[in-house]
Amino acid sequence: MKKFLLFVFAPLVILASCSKDKFDASKQAAADDAAIKAYIGTDTAYHATADGSGVYYKMVTLGTGARPTLSSTIKVTYTGKLLDGTIFQSATITNPLSGLIQGWQSGLPYVRMGGRVILVIPSRAGYGNNAQSGIPANSVLVFTIDLLNIVN
Repeated sequence: MKKFLLFVFAPLVILASCSKDKFDASKQAAADDAAIKAYIGTDTAYHATADGSGVYYKMVTLGTGARPTLSSTIKVTYTGKLLDGTIFQSATITNPLSGLIQGWQSGLPYVRMGGRVILVIPSRAGYGNNAQSGIPANSVLVFTIDLLNIVN
């Protein structure tokens, strides 16, 4: 009987102890927002996107062409880094905007073709609590993006 009770209650104890390590999205959002505000500081050139995603953008070069929409395929050159300045990726890509992280979907429609923007993206609009190659889980991301072309 004691062994039976052990097999019944042991999984419950294990599950209960695991629940203490659950991801708390609201705490992470608050931590991201504080980190972003500290990173931006008093630079008034940064603006929040209108969609409430927590993404901030800073226009470096305005550009003169069209603006992409979510249905656009874009060609960009970008550098991605963490808040501490660690570069995790730099590339030129052509992709549908709808297939990219939410932070890009929120920030790139503010950029005209030929423009350069800096996006500061909270983890919830980036990769969330999932680590990627060179990117720890729950990382605020900073991208410098040159919008080279809107393919369609």
